[in-house]
Amino acid sequence: MNLPNTLTVLRIFLVPLLVVVLLTRGAGHVYFGAAIFALAVLTDYLDGFFARRRNEVTRLGILLDPLADKLLTAAALLSLVEMGLVPAWVVMIILARELAVTGLRNVAAGRGVLIRASALGKGKMVAQVTAILLLLLSRELAVLRAPGMAALVVVVVVTLVSGADYFVRFWREVMKPSER
Repeated sequence: MNLPNTLTVLRIFLVPLLVVVLLTRGAGHVYFGAAIFALAVLTDYLDGFFARRRNEVTRLGILLDPLADKLLTAAALLSLVEMGLVPAWVVMIILARELAVTGLRNVAAGRGVLIRASALGKGKMVAQVTAILLLLLSRELAVLRAPGMAALVVVVVVTLVSGADYFVRFWREVMKPSER
């Protein structure tokens, strides 16, 4: 375990705390939940930063980081559905893509090929974080509802495009070489 991997594990441990805070609906729960979510997102940025800067990129980190991201966004999005802020069908599209990409990456890893996050995948994550924060805060600040929903539309589009991109890359990097 190095610092980047420790930050990734911390992000995973923040997921249940986020759900409990958002769904118990105590006083200030939205702001506290948004702060927990923002802290978890910060660990995502920092683990990548330190992994590259300290040359501590590991196979475990390459595999665990996207899983931590998916757990965090799934927990936040499902909480938003429970809070009545996001339609369930939108979250199902996003989660289906996440599960499909995770499956592709696992098959590739089993064949010794690491499919790294693409620029589209990273853009999707930025759009998701933005949408989630806006929608969480819209519970208390109604003015953020329209920008949050607009950001969510962007998330769905980028989710579909980046999912297609992963399938193309999987085919090119994993399936095609074995046919030669």
